[in-house]
Amino acid sequence: MSAPASNTVLSVRDLKVSFASEAGRVDAVRGVSFDLEAGKTLGIVGESGSGKSVTSLAIMGLLDENAKVSGSVVFDGQELLGKSDKQMSVIRGNGMAMVFQDPLTSLTPVFTIGDQLIEALTVHRSLSREDAEKRAIELMTLVGITNPEKRMKAFPHEFSGGMRQRIVIAIAMANNPKLIICDEPTTALDVTIQAQILELIEKAQDETGAAVIMITHDMGVVARTADDVIVMYAGKPVEHAEARELFHRTRMPYSIGLLGAIPRVDKAEKEPLVPIKGNPPLLIDLPDACPFANRCPIAVAACRTREPDLVSIDTGAGEFHEVACIRAEEISDSGEIGGLPVYPVPEVPESELTRTPREERPVTLEVRNMTKTFPLLKGALFKRKVGEVHAVKGISFDVREGETMAIVGESGSGKTTTLLQIMDFAKQEDGDLIIGGVNVNDIKHASQERKLRRDIQIVFQDPMGALDPRMTVTDIIAEPLYAIGTSKTDAMHRVEELMDLVGLNPAHRDRFPGAFSGGQRQRIGIARALSTNPKIIVLDEPVSALDVSIQAGVINLLDELKVKLGLSYLFVAHDLSVVRHIADRVAVMYLGEFVEHGDVDDVFDNPQHPYTQALLSAIPVPDPDIERTRTRIEFDPVTMTTRPLAV
Repeated sequence: MSAPASNTVLSVRDLKVSFASEAGRVDAVRGVSFDLEAGKTLGIVGESGSGKSVTSLAIMGLLDENAKVSGSVVFDGQELLGKSDKQMSVIRGNGMAMVFQDPLTSLTPVFTIGDQLIEALTVHRSLSREDAEKRAIELMTLVGITNPEKRMKAFPHEFSGGMRQRIVIAIAMANNPKLIICDEPTTALDVTIQAQILELIEKAQDETGAAVIMITHDMGVVARTADDVIVMYAGKPVEHAEARELFHRTRMPYSIGLLGAIPRVDKAEKEPLVPIKGNPPLLIDLPDACPFANRCPIAVAACRTREPDLVSIDTGAGEFHEVACIRAEEISDSGEIGGLPVYPVPEVPESELTRTPREERPVTLEVRNMTKTFPLLKGALFKRKVGEVHAVKGISFDVREGETMAIVGESGSGKTTTLLQIMDFAKQEDGDLIIGGVNVNDIKHASQERKLRRDIQIVFQDPMGALDPRMTVTDIIAEPLYAIGTSKTDAMHRVEELMDLVGLNPAHRDRFPGAFSGGQRQRIGIARALSTNPKIIVLDEPVSALDVSIQAGVINLLDELKVKLGLSYLFVAHDLSVVRHIADRVAVMYLGEFVEHGDVDDVFDNPQHPYTQALLSAIPVPDPDIERTRTRIEFDPVTMTTRPLAV
C-alpha cells in the first residue's frame, strides 16, 4: 500500500487484535491496512465474526484490557496505539466519534437527552451552560428533532429507535470530529427511518467535513454511501477497491457470494438466491491456507498450501483493486470462470401446485374485517379509561394453498398485532378468522382449539430466544408431537425426517441450541413448526437477524418447502427486498389498515398509494450506479401525499 496522502485523516497499518480464551488465542483481526481521506467514506462489509467491529473498536481504543493490539493506527498525524485510556478520552468524542448499532445502549437511561448532549460539548470545550444548551438545541434541530427545547428534558426511553439514533448522531457531530465511525447504524430500523439516518450521516459529514467508516452487512447501504469498500473474512481484508469497481468487477469468490446472496427489490425474477455454504472458520490456530477454501466453489489444491496475500490486480479498468485470491485474474466481470458462474444457481423447485391458478387453490387462511383495539388507561392506583388505540382497523385477506402472503409496513403499523390475533385465535365481534375451513368463532371447547392448532404454526425472528437452551434438538422438535399424542418411537422417526428435510444432520439431534449457528437454529425452529404437518406457517421477521449468506439459505429452504409440502406462508418483514423475492401477494399496512394489497409484482412495479411509493423508494439497491441516481420519495402523513428527495 502506498504512503498516505497529505489530507489523510486515518492511516491503519497491519492492525492485529487477539484475545486469550480457554480454547486458545483468538486472532480476531489479522492484518488490516487502509488510508482514509477527509470527506471520504470507507465501507467495511462481511459476515458476523469477520472482524469488522473489532477493527473499529481497536481504532477507538474501546477494546477490553485482555485484547492484545499491534500494528499502527495514525489519526490526524498522531499514533493512537499505546495511548492510555485517559489520553484516548481526550480524542474520543472530539476528534473522532462513533455511532453504535443500538442507540439505547449508547445513551444513559437516567440522564435527560439534553444533559447528555451538553456533556458531550462541555467535556471537550470550555462552554458555559447557556452556550452549551444553545448548541444542543441547534444540534437537535439539525438532526430533525421537532420542538427541541421541550425534547431536551425527555429521557431516552421516551424516544423511538430512529429518534434515539438521531440523538446519537447529534452527539457524534457535536464537536465537529474529523472521523465518524458508524457500526451497523441502521440494522434494527425500518427502511424509511434507515434512509433518513443515512441522509443524516451524510449531512453530518457535510457539516463537519469528517471522514466516515461505515460498517454494515447491507450491500445496498454500501452502494449508496461508500467511496471505497473493504470486504473482510476471517479477520482479514480479502478484497479492497473503489465502490463501483468492487460491485461491477468483483474478483474474490467470497465477495461474489455476498452479492449473489442478496435479494434485490429491483428484480422481479424469482430465481433462487445463491447461498455461501458452510460457516466461517474459528479464528484459533488457523492453518496457513486460504481461510475461505472450505466454502469456496472454485478452490484448488494450491489454495490450501498457503494463505494468499492481498495484492493488486488488473481488471482492465485501470482502477485500484486488491484481492486475496490466487484465481482472481481468471474471474470475469460477470462473476464467471471458464464460462461458468463461480456459484452455480440452484434449480427452481416446481410442482403441480405452482402451475395451478390461484383461484382454483383451496383457502388455508381467511381473515374478514379483523379489528383490535387497546384501551388507554390513566391513574396509578385506580385505572380509568381515557381513550383507545385502534391497532388493527377492519383488515381482510386470504391465503391460498402453496402461496406466500406478506404484510409490510413500518414499526407500529399493526403487522405483529395482526399475527398475534391470528395465533391467539381471537374471536372477532364483527368479523371472521377462518383457518383450514374452521371459523374460530365456532370453537367451543379446548379440544377443538388444540386440534386446530396443528394446522397453524409460527417461526419467530430470534431463533435463540424461541428455543429452550436447556432442551436438545430432539426435545425441541418432538415437543409439539408429544402434545398431540404421538408415540415416542414415531416422534423420534419424525425428528430425524424433519432434520434431514431442513438441511440439518440428524446425527446432531442430541445437541443443544448453543452448539448451532444462527442459521442452523432458525432451521431447527422451522423443523419444529413443520412437526405437526401444518397447512399454514406464520413467519415473523424470520431472516432479519441472519447474515445475508445464511439468510439466502433459509429463504431458499422456505421456497423449497412451500413447493414440496404445499405450505402456505403468512410472512411479516421490514426488509422489502426479501418480501419481493419470497412473496406471491403483499399487503402494505399503515396505521392499522391495508393501504395497498395485491400481486407482489403489481404492487412493487406500479405502486398506487403514496405511502407504498415512499416505502419502496427507501430500499437501497446493491448497485452504486442505480442507487446514487435514484430519487427518494418522502411521505407526508398529514396530507397523505409525497414529495421527491434527491439522493
